[in-house]
Amino acid sequence: MSAHFSTTNPIAPVSPVILPPVSKKTANPDRQQPPALPPLDRCDVWEVPFDRVTMSEAIDRIEQLVERAEPSYVITANLNYVMLHHGQADIPQITAAADLILADGQPIVWRSQLGSESLPERVAGSEMIHQLACRAGQKRWGIYFLGGAPGVAETCAKRLARDYPGMRIAGIESPPFRALSADEQAEQDQRIRDSGAQILLVAFGQPKGERWIHEHYKRLGVPVSIQLGASFDFIAGTAKRAPRIWQKLGAEWTYRMLSDPKRLVPRYGKNALFLLRALVEDWKQTVKRWGMSLDD
Repeated sequence: MSAHFSTTNPIAPVSPVILPPVSKKTANPDRQQPPALPPLDRCDVWEVPFDRVTMSEAIDRIEQLVERAEPSYVITANLNYVMLHHGQADIPQITAAADLILADGQPIVWRSQLGSESLPERVAGSEMIHQLACRAGQKRWGIYFLGGAPGVAETCAKRLARDYPGMRIAGIESPPFRALSADEQAEQDQRIRDSGAQILLVAFGQPKGERWIHEHYKRLGVPVSIQLGASFDFIAGTAKRAPRIWQKLGAEWTYRMLSDPKRLVPRYGKNALFLLRALVEDWKQTVKRWGMSLDD
C-alpha cells in the first residue's frame, strides 16, 4: 500500500526536506528492562485521571519516555474524550494504559481548580506538536506522520522540518479512510518499524486514533505515540485555529463549531450536554457535602 498525497492543495509551497538514512539498531538479547519512571502527580476530573504538568513538563516527560525506548503512548484528553470515557466501555482501559494523560481542554482545567489538587494549565495538542518538533530538532529525533487527508500530513511534516531544523521526518503516510487488510496492515507496521521513529503522530480523529494506538503501539515499537486530532490541519493550513482570545475564554470549541457547523455541531452539542450534566452532578455532590438534602 502506498501513501496518498494531494497535488492540488492551494497551500503555499514548503521547502523540500532531504531525509537522512535510518541506521538500524542491532537487537540485544541481553538488554534489561529499563527502570520505571517516577510517577507524576495526578488528579481526577470527572473521574478521568490527569497528570498535573505544564506544557514544558509534558515535553520533558515525553523526552524521558523516548530515552526509555519502550513503547508507550500519550493521550491529549479534551471534553469530548472525557465524555467518551464515560460513554464507551473500552475507553477507560485505554486511558489506564497511557503513560501520560494531558488536559487538552480549558473546562477540564477550570473544573480541577475546584478540588484540592488542580491542573496547572491546559496542554493543547495543537501547541504541543510545535514543542515536540522543537525538541526533536534539538535531539535529532525522527517523527512519523500518520493520518489526515491526502497531502495534509506531508505539508505538516515539511513545514515543521523547515521551522525546526534537526527534526527528522521518519515517514509520511495518509492511509485510506477504511480498515486495512491484513497484508496492508502488516506492510504499514513494517514501514513504521523500519523508519526508526522516536515519535509516531497519529491523526485519525477521536476516539479512532486512541483505539488504533492502543491496539498497535506495542508491536510497532515506537517509544511514544500520540493522537493529535486536527493539529496536522492547523499546521498545513487546511483548518484555522481559534484566535487567542477565544482560547483564553475556553471557547475554542465554539469557534471550531461555527467554522464547520454541519460536521461539528452534533459533536459539540453532545459535549455541551455532557458538560451541563456533569456540572449539575457536581452541584448535587456539593449540596450533599454541606449536609443538605436536595429535597429541601
